[in-house]
Amino acid sequence: MVNISVLVSGGGTNLQALIDKVESGELAGAEIVQVISSREGVFALERAAKAGIKGKVIKDTDGLLEALAEENTDLVVLAGYMKVLEPPVIDAYRGRIINIHPSLIPKYCGKGFYGKRVHQAVLDGGETVSGATVHFVDEGVDTGEIILQREVPVEPGDTAETLAARVLKTEHVILAEGIKKVMETLPEKGGQ
Repeated sequence: MVNISVLVSGGGTNLQALIDKVESGELAGAEIVQVISSREGVFALERAAKAGIKGKVIKDTDGLLEALAEENTDLVVLAGYMKVLEPPVIDAYRGRIINIHPSLIPKYCGKGFYGKRVHQAVLDGGETVSGATVHFVDEGVDTGEIILQREVPVEPGDTAETLAARVLKTEHVILAEGIKKVMETLPEKGGQ
């Protein structure tokens, strides 16, 4: 079993999609062992509680490392996590931390590109295609190796909100696909 810790900062729609895929067997061999938020009172923690998953608010690097180790975390999934991970976390889980980003990296990513800002920038840039990217996390912001991407067309009359809604549906699909790809590369745990 691959123990997944999901890091969140908001509503948790990507988290819910993962919970649903684990429960349906679509993410066979995976278990979400905890949800960690960088902020108090976010709806993602309610989603975790409803699914019977431990939820915690942790704001410091030492606390995060301790929580990940306590649950024998194999894979860290950033699903709307709005905090940059510090080097000790990246070093401890290198190649086992992934993020979902709402654009086709290397476009519209990096510091300051999150949420509706990304989609507005896509529209302002006159793009005809946007999309989502699952990538590994490294020391930069949205600079890690790309695991997979999926395009989403920009439609005439799109607003940041309508484009965001379509990209989010794609995120819900490819985040699980990215997890499956990474799970295939993780070393087998003894006795399993």
